[in-house]
Amino acid sequence: MIFNSFEFAIFVAIAFGVYWLVLRSNIAQQNAFLLVASYVFYGWWDWRFLSLIIASTIIDYSVGLRLSRKSLQKTRILLLSTSIVFNIGMLGVFKYYNFFMDNLVSLMATLGIDLQESSLQLVLPVGISFYTFQTLSYSIDVYKKRIEPTSDFIAFAAFVSFFPQLVAGPIERASNLLPQFLKKREFTYDKAVDGMRQILWGLFKKIVIADNAAHYVNDIFSNYWNYNGSTLLLGGVFFALQIYGDFSGYSDVAIGVSRVFGFSLKRNFAFPYFSRDIAEFWRRWHISLSSWFRDYLYIPIGGSQGSRVQQARNILLIFVVSGLWHGANWTFIGWGLLNAIFIIPLILNGSNRRNVEIVALGKLFPTLKELISMMATFMLTTFAWILFRSESITHAFQYYRVLFSSSLLLSPIGDLRAANTGYHIIYLLFSIVILMSVEWIQRSEEHGLRLDSDKIHKAFRWIIYYIIVIMCIAISGVQQEFIYFQF
Repeated sequence: MIFNSFEFAIFVAIAFGVYWLVLRSNIAQQNAFLLVASYVFYGWWDWRFLSLIIASTIIDYSVGLRLSRKSLQKTRILLLSTSIVFNIGMLGVFKYYNFFMDNLVSLMATLGIDLQESSLQLVLPVGISFYTFQTLSYSIDVYKKRIEPTSDFIAFAAFVSFFPQLVAGPIERASNLLPQFLKKREFTYDKAVDGMRQILWGLFKKIVIADNAAHYVNDIFSNYWNYNGSTLLLGGVFFALQIYGDFSGYSDVAIGVSRVFGFSLKRNFAFPYFSRDIAEFWRRWHISLSSWFRDYLYIPIGGSQGSRVQQARNILLIFVVSGLWHGANWTFIGWGLLNAIFIIPLILNGSNRRNVEIVALGKLFPTLKELISMMATFMLTTFAWILFRSESITHAFQYYRVLFSSSLLLSPIGDLRAANTGYHIIYLLFSIVILMSVEWIQRSEEHGLRLDSDKIHKAFRWIIYYIIVIMCIAISGVQQEFIYFQF
């Protein structure tokens, strides 16, 4: 079931009633119920893949306990290696086996060696890249003695499979989320109301922005040779907004639902399209993954220490791995490389921490310099997103070739009318203006609908809610699966 479905709404309503009304006074029963509910939620896609989550849970739970009891370094390394090999091995088999095998066959063919291709028809389990990283970080943190392992298996299993963030994050650290399963949780009205607001804003971004933008993105990317450069540019911009609305919308719903159940998840997006350079963008986009790679890969291999060549190498490695994490396709690796190229100059000249404060904080409008910086950063990310969205490297280069032709100076309106989609464009553009305006006004808050009850009258707040609900119903696009489910 997906977040913007009636099935999920019913599922959450039933789970909420049982969790708070029936099991309120018993933490152990609440945890057991959340575990069962999470398995039902995940099994809704394919119950067979529950075995992978259960196996990952058992492995890392056992590794954590044994690490706390063993002092011999060789034994501890062996235990940690067990966790790493199992979790990365699962990803390797289900996500990358066919990719590497196909490329190996192609490479050998260029050398005159005919290998018998051995591809497996494997279905990629939903969320495998997220929960494996979550359990893996637990084992690493226990090994590094940053946290103490838990002996409560049910609580640990519920932490691993917690349904709001199971299939597309945020990737939670055990240091933040696991202790919340080990202490009594109280229902807080204000916290639940704020969670509902964040859910509503997330659904707006998914249903109104992402699903409507997908209508144009799918058509333009599938028929790019029929359109002029300005239309392809519009397609890239729409995809940048689609993937933001889709993924940050999912994160908003996940965080909001968690709040309703008494949990606090880490923020995953901080209005990234208001960034003034690429470094700032990556501090604000998919924060849980960026910080994961920073803490468990970038810093261990040297981070920003060493010579400039070593720093550039470290950044390059991180972004290539990040690209590969997103999918088994050369387009993702190319996307990672392109972002590395964008950010390396900032790292080398020490300006990557230049923009750490919220843009134009306390002001209604940015300065001209800030506006130009935000627009330039957005166009760089859009340029990279085109590669991310393309079916292949060849597809991406052909798209770029048309994009940067003389037809870039033509109007896209004719193309949109020819495609018989022009009547939708007004609704989408109107919705985008609302999205960007609200998030600009709220850029110092946790999410777009974080409203201060003391400053905003109740009647006005409810008018805002009704407008968003009406837009979700009236301007909804064809329901699309969340983009990051494929990762």
